[in-house]
Amino acid sequence: MTEAYIVDAVRTPVTRRGGGLAAAHPADLGAHVIKALLTRTNTDPLAVDDVVFGCVDTVGPQAGDIARTAWLAAGLPEAVPGVTVDRQCGSSQQAVHFAAQAVLSGTAGLVVAGGVQNMSMVPIGSAMTTDPFSGSIGWRERYGAEEISQFRAADLIAEKWGIGRAEMERYALASHQRAARAIDDGAFSAEIVPYNDVQQDEGPRRDTTLEKMATLTPLREGGRITAALASQISDGAAALLIASGRAVREYGLRPMARICHLSARGDDPVLMLTAPIPATAYALGKAGMTLAGIDLIEINEAFASVVLAWQRETGADLARVNVTGGAIALGHPLGATGARLLTTLVHVLARTGGRYGLVTMCEGGGQANVTIIERV
Repeated sequence: MTEAYIVDAVRTPVTRRGGGLAAAHPADLGAHVIKALLTRTNTDPLAVDDVVFGCVDTVGPQAGDIARTAWLAAGLPEAVPGVTVDRQCGSSQQAVHFAAQAVLSGTAGLVVAGGVQNMSMVPIGSAMTTDPFSGSIGWRERYGAEEISQFRAADLIAEKWGIGRAEMERYALASHQRAARAIDDGAFSAEIVPYNDVQQDEGPRRDTTLEKMATLTPLREGGRITAALASQISDGAAALLIASGRAVREYGLRPMARICHLSARGDDPVLMLTAPIPATAYALGKAGMTLAGIDLIEINEAFASVVLAWQRETGADLARVNVTGGAIALGHPLGATGARLLTTLVHVLARTGGRYGLVTMCEGGGQANVTIIERV
């Protein structure tokens, strides 16, 4: 049987808006992780069949197929192509899925997959020069003129699942505490490749408290979601080397994990952020597994309400979820986050000796990807 393996996975530090990576061209951020990945795995660049990168808001310095540009900016052979994927926040997780599918189909042996986003340089929503929904007759007939907004969706989810602000603030504080502890313990040292003098993640707030969070004004009038309960605007990149079993043997590679399952599902695009709930159930059913058999889980903390609603529906043990912190603390460089989550997961499994890990995240349009991996 053909298998798809994660040979290695690397990432830049994730930095705050206006922080250490703000002036780094997205192509250079992508080039940085690609070069580091190939060096660490001692991979001949000409053995790579394709480069698949996720990116959102592909305008300005992120336009023109950033996957291809990043590979070329790394000084690597022109013979290797690249393609850029946009599944909103799940773009780089989908890039890994496409890479694995190419390997599983036998049409590729080695694929570099990942993502990049510089939200300081290209502000969120830059590609939405017009409202993408209101001009569509079919959309209006189906969904009317309802506000389509991640902030509204996060509030609607909190209301629907009865998740109070205090509960979300406790969750957010734990995310910062876990991330700070992970940094102090060197938990990210195996996955981060420093970019110039930027050595570590900038997002975790060590001085935050429940009392400070309680003083913040909600992002929407009458809502429950504040900036403290949302993922941070960030910059960063990540890359994974995906290989077939044949390529592993041919090139003498030592994989870190096997991709056991990959899928994507959709849900209500107005609620937008609920799809990880049905997507997790679907993936576990297809894989013949239960959540109890998953050692570690990474679910993107787009908002605290997203994770807590998912936890209510799945019964997941939060002690095994985002154990090194999530996007509330570590940040969410949109097109890179899926690859960042997989990178962190594969390294945490290696460090802790866990066997199975699962990654999922909410995405624009009411979608979610799920990837299940097994440490090898």
